[in-house]
Parts: sequence; C-alpha cells; structure tokens
Amino acid sequence: MRYLFSVYADSARIALQSILAHKLRAFLTLIGIIIGVASVVVVGAAISGLNTYVVEKVSKVLGTNHFMIARMVSQGELSEEDLERMNRRNKQLKWADMEWLQEYCETCTAVGAEAGHGTKFEQDGMTFYGGIIFGVTANMAEIEDKTMTDGRFIQPEEVSHSKLVVVLGADIKDKFYPDIDPIGKEFKVAGLPMRVVGVEERRGPIFGDLIDKHVYIPLTTFQRLYGRNLDLQIHGKGQRRETFQLTIEDARRALRNYHELIGSEEDDFGLVNTEALGSQIDQFTGAIALVVTPITLIALVVGGIVVMNIMLVSVTERTFEIGLRKALGARRKQVLLQFLIESSMLCALGGQFLIESSMLCALGGVLGLLAAAGISWAVTVLTPITMTITVGYVVLALGVSTAVGMIAGIYPAFKASRLDPIIALTKTT
Repeated sequence: MRYLFSVYADSARIALQSILAHKLRAFLTLIGIIIGVASVVVVGAAISGLNTYVVEKVSKVLGTNHFMIARMVSQGELSEEDLERMNRRNKQLKWADMEWLQEYCETCTAVGAEAGHGTKFEQDGMTFYGGIIFGVTANMAEIEDKTMTDGRFIQPEEVSHSKLVVVLGADIKDKFYPDIDPIGKEFKVAGLPMRVVGVEERRGPIFGDLIDKHVYIPLTTFQRLYGRNLDLQIHGKGQRRETFQLTIEDARRALRNYHELIGSEEDDFGLVNTEALGSQIDQFTGAIALVVTPITLIALVVGGIVVMNIMLVSVTERTFEIGLRKALGARRKQVLLQFLIESSMLCALGGQFLIESSMLCALGGVLGLLAAAGISWAVTVLTPITMTITVGYVVLALGVSTAVGMIAGIYPAFKASRLDPIIALTKTT
C-alpha cells in the first residue's frame, strides 16, 4: 500500500509541477472543460428552475391539494366519439351535488362551487373587454389559496342572502380605480350596481388565461343573474399532499353513489386533479432535458479534444524527460499513469499524461462548477426564475469531464510509455 501511495503521489506531484510550469497553456486548455461543465450544470439548474417556476405559478392560480369536478372535463386528448359519448352521458352538476360532497366526502377539508360567464364591464364611460364573472361560494378563497391585497373575499352570509357584493381582479381594479381605494365603491356587474368588498392579488397570466380579468360575486347572486339551471364546477381541497389521492377517490366514490352508478359503469362527470399537472410539467421539462443535455455535453467533448492536443504537445516537449525516467528504471505503466492523471486534472479541475491529463480535467470541472454557480445566482437575481443546481447534473458534468480527460490522455500517455529510452535521450526538445 505504501508503494502504491508513493507511486501515485509522485505521479500527481510531477503532473502538477508540469501544469504549473505552463500556466497560460493550462488555462487555455481548461477553458473548453470549464465551458462544458458550466453549460451542463447551468442547463440542469435552468430546467429545475423552470419546473419550480411553472409549478409555483400553477399553485398560485389553482391552489394546492385542489381538485375540480365538472360535467365535461378530460386531462388527455379525446376522440370525437368519446366527446359525443360524454356529452350524452354526463349530467349537469347542481347545488345538490356540492352539498352531497360536503356531507359525504370525509377527507375533504373544503368543498365549494363556481360558475363563470364571459362579459365586458362598462362604467363611467370606460369599457373593459374580455372579462369573466365568476359566481363562487365563500370557501373558494380557501380552496384556491386566494390572497387579497385590499379588503376581503366573499362571506358565507353574502352567499346565503344573495348580496350584491363583488371582488375585483387586479386588472379590473387598475382599469376603473387606478389611483383610489375601490373598497366600498360601486361597480356594475351585468348592469347591476354592486359594492366592492375586496381586490385579489395580481397573479399574472398563465397558459393564456388572463386570470387578473376576473371578478367574483356570490354564486347565488350569479344564479339570479343567469338562471338557476346552471352547470356548476365543484371544487374540493385535501388536507395533505401525502393523502391527496385518497381524498380524490373519496370524492369520486361519494359522487358516484349520489348518481347511483354501480360496478363498472363509467363516471358521468369529469374530475381534474391539479396535482397531476405537476407530473405533466415534469414530463415536459424532462423532454427538454433529454434534448438539451446531450447538446451541452458536446462542449465537453470539444474540451477533451483540446486536452488531447495539448497532451500530445506535452509528450513531444518532454521526450528527454521520459527517456531519462525510463533509463532510471521507470516502468511503462508509471509513465502511462503520470500522463493520465495530468490529463484528468485538466478536465476535472478544468493537461501532462494520464495523471497530468486527469488533473487538468479535474481542475476544469471545479472551475466550471464555480462559473455555473455564478451564472445561476445572476439569473436568480435578475429574473423571476430561481435557478437550482442539482446534484445529478453536477455528478454528470464532473463524471463526463473526468472521463473525457482520461480518454483524452490515453493515446498521449500510451505514446509516451512506448518511447525507446535510448532514442528519447538523444532528444533535447
């Protein structure tokens, strides 16, 4: 063991001395590895950050542990036949469906309902196009994790008494009340004057839905405006993410019982699990990673070619040294080992023979990680996306860079180890 340690330590020391003796050349060799490692790690951080950003946006819009039941809902593509069959089979959801779920969905922490109607808002000579009126139950604020910047959300008694109150989305507030507090002011919804009780926090557009153009009124008031024979969307919330799937099955089973569905009969309603959107987002970002990551690895291959080129130059420059070492008893495998370590050091930290090549590649990897950390920090500070460096991409980048360094050093090291000491000693350059 002592002998092996001495051999490896001497090889590493000689390789490091050679790298430090040619600092500029080593640095220029490192650049390709640094860029390659940084590219892989930054791409990984960007994909992770994008995933987190989209999930946060979805959670901000839909809330967490939230499911929705509606008459016509599907999370996948439907054929025309499937769509027609659902249209014939599925029933409209009514207030009684919501009340049944409130009573019999034992694991639901909240069950509410809403209905929407697209419209334009007109007031004081101004018109806002593309708005949506939502009639809601009071607990929709809890179910969808809504945050109010001013005032409050609709109260249960305002729903039970069909009060003329309204909560404004941020875009609606900016349009009609740009410089004043709208709380307590009058706002016309479908021609009816209603009292503003709250303003929802701005959530921004997502998936093309301009959610800040919404206003919310009590569901019973909405039914007075548009009729009681409305198709409702029922929304529910689970207590914990770990048991959320059980909550969904609980709600599904309860509604099937209410609709008197038995055995293998298909559901006559559609159910959307908002948590399932997270899996779809993971699949989307995973597909991006599958395409982009191999492209970034090309930079590491290019860096490896540069390392091999420098190592071949190093072999030529140090022919006399190699011949002297072999004349003094160095074995072929010791010369081979030295150059491999040197090549790997160039690649992992960022070029002599197998040891020298290994040391160079190791240095390039470390510097690449530092560069990636700096880039990720800058992107996090300057954009809304939080870049997250993941261990998997770090291991991938360092592993590939070290492997590239070893491979890049094999041929030069093999060439050095096969030099005839007599011929090598006649070389002075």
